[in-house]
Amino acid sequence: MTLSVSVSSASRRRSSETPYIDPEDHIRILQERIRALLKQKMDLERKLEDTRREIYKLMSPPFIEATVLEVLDNERAIVKSTTGPNLVVKISQNINPKDLRPGMVVALNNRGSTIVEVLPNRVDPTVKAMEVVERPDVTFKDIGGLDEQIRELYEVVVLPLKKPEVFSEVGIEPPKGVLLHGPPGTGKTLLAKAVARESNAVFIRIVASELVNKFIGEGARIVREVFRYAREHAPAVIFIDEIDGIGARRSELGTSGDREVQRTLLQLLAEMDGFEPLSNVKVIAATNRLDLLDPALLRPGRFDRIIEIPLPDYKARVAILKIHLRKTKHSKDVDIGKLAELTEGFSGADLKAVVTEAGFYAIRQGRKRITMRDLLDAVEKVRNRTRSSKNKDRGAGAHIIF
Repeated sequence: MTLSVSVSSASRRRSSETPYIDPEDHIRILQERIRALLKQKMDLERKLEDTRREIYKLMSPPFIEATVLEVLDNERAIVKSTTGPNLVVKISQNINPKDLRPGMVVALNNRGSTIVEVLPNRVDPTVKAMEVVERPDVTFKDIGGLDEQIRELYEVVVLPLKKPEVFSEVGIEPPKGVLLHGPPGTGKTLLAKAVARESNAVFIRIVASELVNKFIGEGARIVREVFRYAREHAPAVIFIDEIDGIGARRSELGTSGDREVQRTLLQLLAEMDGFEPLSNVKVIAATNRLDLLDPALLRPGRFDRIIEIPLPDYKARVAILKIHLRKTKHSKDVDIGKLAELTEGFSGADLKAVVTEAGFYAIRQGRKRITMRDLLDAVEKVRNRTRSSKNKDRGAGAHIIF
């Protein structure tokens, strides 16, 4: 009797401690939990689907890159595959045949050779690397003794890119290209750097030897890609340095390598004088050997302006020496006129070397200023070096002849 009373009192005490829950609140809590679980289930299903899609991509065979040659009826097209042959392939249902045009780059399914995707036009890495991104710090004011050449270059290249309306008002078409020729060290590349700075256009620099390739058609392809890139990013300036590397006079005799160089030259001629306009694309070329160039390059319509960059005369040497001495610390006894008289026959590069050598003389003697004596010694050193180089060239030529 006593035990039953104690048990009933204990159960009564426990029931009084348990809080009362309304059934409606309990149902609402369960519904919220169910919604949370459903949301969690949807998230897990989405992650599962993404994982399945990623696994499918990893396990699917690679696509083949091809170029569209012609679009046929019945949802078919002729493409040139990178693996070699031309193929007649089907067009996938998710691609509208009307959107395909010759020249487009597409992806082919490796199993059924079906066009499954249209790829964007890509830029050749070799061409992209030729673009000068950081502008040189050279301006036309830093070039001395070439005022007439600078004026012609500005009229032909910079002015049409900055103010094309001037030419349209007059009713003339500006020249497409400029050829700079002259002895080494006279400032041809320096002029091109100044154009890159002044034109505010995409500047593409090419050394002609980069276009010579051992694979047949590769040099012509690079030329084609360069001009296509320039047209797409116009206004643009293409600078071809040492153009005699590919522009030498053509001959019937020659090796397979010579014929490949001629193919590259023919592609360059076709791009400069082809059907596609070069209104906002200008071509500048430089060479030391004008006599080696093919006549087809020199005719009007390609290189309309041929500008000679000669060795500087007395007035030009004074201007060049002032430019190079402008940034140096030199004594008051420096006579630029006398230096210009003593450096007859020197190129612009030689005059810069004179100032640099004079700076070394001053540093060697522990001075912070260049004196006239340093400059005179530097003139003599550069002259002897130039004479020695010329004598070696004559000796090499004599050895080759005999």
